Amino acid sequence: MSVDHKQSERLRRIVESFSKVTVTLVGDLIADEFIFGEISRVSREAPVLILKHRERSVVPGGGANAVLPVGVVGDDEPGRQLLKLFRQKRVALSGVLKAKGYTTVTKTRILAGMAHTSRQQVVRVDKEPATELSGHLQNELVLAAREYARASDALLISDYGYGSATPEILNAVRKKAGVRQLPVILDSRYRMLQYSGVTSATPNEPEVEEALGIQIGHDWPKLCSAAEQIMSRMKLQSVVITRGRDGMVVFAPGRKPLDIPIFGSDQIADVTGAGDTVIATFTAAIGAGASAEEAAKLANYAGGIVVMKRGTATVSRVELLNALQHAPPAIRSH
Repeated sequence: MSVDHKQSERLRRIVESFSKVTVTLVGDLIADEFIFGEISRVSREAPVLILKHRERSVVPGGGANAVLPVGVVGDDEPGRQLLKLFRQKRVALSGVLKAKGYTTVTKTRILAGMAHTSRQQVVRVDKEPATELSGHLQNELVLAAREYARASDALLISDYGYGSATPEILNAVRKKAGVRQLPVILDSRYRMLQYSGVTSATPNEPEVEEALGIQIGHDWPKLCSAAEQIMSRMKLQSVVITRGRDGMVVFAPGRKPLDIPIFGSDQIADVTGAGDTVIATFTAAIGAGASAEEAAKLANYAGGIVVMKRGTATVSRVELLNALQHAPPAIRSH
């Protein structure tokens, strides 16, 4: 493993320029709900714990955990909560469509513990829309995305499969002059290979395995071959494959793969929202003029910081700068 002290200064300059970067997000907006209960006893009705309700919180998740959002929420309590949180953070709301009868995607995590112990997730309950977005809503999303994209440095697509971000919507957005040259970064859970001509994608290893029908494991040549297939089929300029506690690897045509070990401890506290943090940081860095390798190094710092926090968390500019100061970027050799 080697460290690069010289590049730390370059990465610091990129982070310091984040405040000048504008990113348009087209994605599935998700409400992450956390319900914490203190363990009381075992139920007589079934072999399950009885929890005394202590607190509840709702935070933006999925594509909502990003910058200038373009997406859909329902006229329901989770949707209203998301809009309220966006207003509190002074996030522009003109691109967030409120649809009557639409169910806001909500992921409810039940956490259990004692007063002075760590909270552990017991179960997750997902609430999803029963119907697809109407053609009218899709057209409105395209118009909103075009409006934002004209004044943006990068376009982020966060496709969780709920319909607010699709290959068709992206293609319609990019038909407009002025948007075609914008770097487009993709995070697609189920249909990555249906997109073509985006700048970069950031799949995790299981998503790569599912897309190509292979098993990678610890096979480095197979990982490299998979990355080459994805770049060729999607016409990418780069692909970043995240590998959990093994960090991430950056691939670009004609360049040697860059294997970046995880930043910080591999004793992860909570992976909730880690992928969103990685792609948001990567996109901001690309928008600031960073190379794919530089953007991935910063995204790796951000991911390493956020997984040590409980719940759907974010990473601040100060935290990134502190990380760069205390730990120069490292790479593994092959």
